[in-house]
Amino acid sequence: MPTSSVRKHAGPGPASDQPPVPAPTFAERARTLVYLGRIGSLSTLSRKQPGFPFGSVMPYGLDAHGRTIFLISTMAMHTQNLQADPRASLLVTQEDAGGDALGASRVTLVGKVLPVPDAEVAEARKLYLARYGNSKYWVDFEDFSFYRIKVVDVYYVGGFGVMGWVSASEYDRSQPDPLADSMAEIIQHMNADHKDALVLLAREFARVESQEATMTAVDRLGFHVLLKTQDGMLGARIAFLREVSNPAETRRVLVEMVQQAHPQAK
Repeated sequence: MPTSSVRKHAGPGPASDQPPVPAPTFAERARTLVYLGRIGSLSTLSRKQPGFPFGSVMPYGLDAHGRTIFLISTMAMHTQNLQADPRASLLVTQEDAGGDALGASRVTLVGKVLPVPDAEVAEARKLYLARYGNSKYWVDFEDFSFYRIKVVDVYYVGGFGVMGWVSASEYDRSQPDPLADSMAEIIQHMNADHKDALVLLAREFARVESQEATMTAVDRLGFHVLLKTQDGMLGARIAFLREVSNPAETRRVLVEMVQQAHPQAK
């Protein structure tokens, strides 16, 4: 799977002086965020006020290509807007941002929202109901139909200073991170039970002395920490010793890293 790299903070010197830390590509991070999300903000082009965007809260399902599936009524303003002009965008944001909205990850899918072809409605229905079981009470109403975004471009923001465009083809080829379904559990466990270990790992592998460390993200190649230091709050990315693909491997690698940082650590 392709990777990108980011510069890690390593003390008072400029981050660019430090070797890059492997990281998932923006395309993979975008796919992961859309996979984890459930509700986005859909912007359509207003019929009533031509040229103006019209925002709507929009639950979505997801197909194997990362295309979002909507179940919408002809009575809804956004549906009427789409029928007049299918161009739209969907903004999906990181659900648990720890109160830091601007530091949270987000992705905008830009494309055309079109009715799902009749031959593919059954699959779209299955995918959507898997996420929203209560929709079974209105899914078959005559005024409801399935629509799907045809992505033409993607813009990803991973926090302050981390942003870039992702082509539709890159987005389509990428897959969600293998830790996507266990990220929240891993982060919660590390922050609840291993705060001291995170401080140790930041000192050893990011070369940052801190009084407190909080894991904010994790993926197959490493993790991010927010560090409380004498100079204020700093962020750092720490690479795993090797790529992981499940929670058990993640735990083994973290244990090895703690033992490497502190040989007496259990």
